[in-house]
Amino acid sequence: MKNLLLYIVLLLSIQAISQTTPIQAEVDTTNIRIGEQFQYKLSIDGTENVIIPKLELNGLEMIDSLKLDTLKNKLVQKYILTGFDSGSFYIPRQQIFIKNQTFFTDSLLINVATVPVDTTKVKMFAIKGIKKEPIRFSDYKHIVFWVVAILLLVSSVLYFALKRTNDDEVQTAQQLLSPYQEALKNLKDLDGKLLWQNNQVKEHYTELTHILRNFIERELHVPALETTSEGLIESLTDFNDTNAIIAEKETIEKLNSLLRQADLVKFAKSKPLAHEIEADRNIAKYVIDNLKPNITETEDVNDADLEPVIIVEKPIVKKPSVLVKIVTIIVTVIIAVAIIYAVSKATPVLNSLKSQVSNVR
Repeated sequence: MKNLLLYIVLLLSIQAISQTTPIQAEVDTTNIRIGEQFQYKLSIDGTENVIIPKLELNGLEMIDSLKLDTLKNKLVQKYILTGFDSGSFYIPRQQIFIKNQTFFTDSLLINVATVPVDTTKVKMFAIKGIKKEPIRFSDYKHIVFWVVAILLLVSSVLYFALKRTNDDEVQTAQQLLSPYQEALKNLKDLDGKLLWQNNQVKEHYTELTHILRNFIERELHVPALETTSEGLIESLTDFNDTNAIIAEKETIEKLNSLLRQADLVKFAKSKPLAHEIEADRNIAKYVIDNLKPNITETEDVNDADLEPVIIVEKPIVKKPSVLVKIVTIIVTVIIAVAIIYAVSKATPVLNSLKSQVSNVR
């Protein structure tokens, strides 16, 4: 009898404890369809020293965890759950810590039902093919690098080809001028620059002497550009004494005075007056007009002593025009790009064949 009373007291105490548990777990529904969402709520009496661990699930999935609410000294934590497999699943007992004590919720059963599908009313679609990966720069970067390199090469070739054509045209036009015509043209260009009028006396005399030396070198075949002023005057004096050139002594003396004046300006920082500069310019024109080579007529030779000479004309090779060069380069670039594209397409195939051969071996 005493043991029976003891058992009754223990059962009543357990029931009292279960009725006064500080946590409760509930759901808004226990039957859902696949993919349908439902709410799982935990209510906890008390707000101090409460620890809610991560929700543990088996067969179900958590979609979202809502913000923890506090209502009248009670904490409420809500979760949005769902299931993607049909069947019956338990939400296991959850462990909650309150003031360093452990409490467990009740486990809840959730039934997940399938959605009936009437295939006679639902339109069926064909199976889609494999979706290709999006285009990325790394897949075509080698082609881009080759195209950029070819464009740089073509632009360089075009630049130098056009520049060379222009330089050839300018050089041909300059070579058509005689030494006398070129010297007069250069003097006229020098007058148009107004160097000494803008306090650039040294530059004026430098260009003036260069014009004279270039004229003497082309007209008399004397290395005047590399010779000193004294050496040039000595050479002209010797040529005049041997009648190799036609020039009066006064012409050579004026040239000598002009070169000395230029050397003083360039190396001794001399500053001649305006009328002296104009006089030196007139001396340069006088020298150009009165300094000429002595061309003697060749002696007559008997026709019998001469051997027949066969003159062979050099064939004239017509250079391609700029348009032809540009079209040729563009065609070359197109062919190069086509070859690179074909190689890039064939590379994966070759790699796959190599891998198959290696696997077979």
